[in-house]
Amino acid sequence: MKRTVIKINEELCNGCGICVEGCHEGALQLIDGKARMVSDLYCDGLGACIGDCPVGAIDFEEREAAPYDETAVMKRLVPKGEKTIRAHLLHLKEHNEMDLLAQGLHFLKEHNIEIDMDRENKEQRRSCDQPFSACPGSRAMSFAPVNPVTPTGHTPSQLRQWPVQLHLLNPQAGYFRAADVVLAADCTAYAYGGFHDRFLKNRILAIACPKLDSNKELYVSKIAEMIDGAQINTLTVVIMEVPCCGGLLQLVKMALEQTKNKVPVKKVVIGVQGDMIEENWI
Repeated sequence: MKRTVIKINEELCNGCGICVEGCHEGALQLIDGKARMVSDLYCDGLGACIGDCPVGAIDFEEREAAPYDETAVMKRLVPKGEKTIRAHLLHLKEHNEMDLLAQGLHFLKEHNIEIDMDRENKEQRRSCDQPFSACPGSRAMSFAPVNPVTPTGHTPSQLRQWPVQLHLLNPQAGYFRAADVVLAADCTAYAYGGFHDRFLKNRILAIACPKLDSNKELYVSKIAEMIDGAQINTLTVVIMEVPCCGGLLQLVKMALEQTKNKVPVKKVVIGVQGDMIEENWI
């Protein structure tokens, strides 16, 4: 069957093994100093490992692959213990894979294995403060307040068009023609204090959430239409530092694989405390 699984660029892979640790399903192993897919059966295609990779060596691809087998995965996970099983089930819930989650829970029930899904697992690298959440982007944090600069007057908005949500945007709208476009994850404007002046001035905006939004295939086609149809000038992708946010950049890469034009793309990463962690052309 044809389905979406991950692929690894072995030239980029540095053998750090972070993705192998993060793939609780057991689809990845380090072999000869490189991360490799050992079986399509264990790859759920949700791409948690993409956000783990520090060098961008992992991406999605659609190809002929054996169907994912949740029962086979659970058989591999049970000997690894409760923490690994819980991390896997949280991973399925986080991505709204409720049918697979039900299969996994049914397997545990059949084999009389009890897992406390409400217990916090602080030792897990991806655990969060909230029960039944495996994503670092959901971790509860508080920051020391920063003394604000008192404004002398109203700060004008730099927004140049409406709507801004990618599902609502028409990629053939006139304002996209030869424009510099910012594709921003929803949280970035709230985290980065100078978002309007730094990113919106003289640019067109589209916003999306790579974790919570549905129908991401439509996002890929819209981005591709902006690039080839509207022939946008540049694309700046602004994301948060949390792993799940990296999916927005992956959608752009998928769109570029479908386009004739190859627009310059800038990656900007914002920290959860509002600092700019990375800014570079890719």
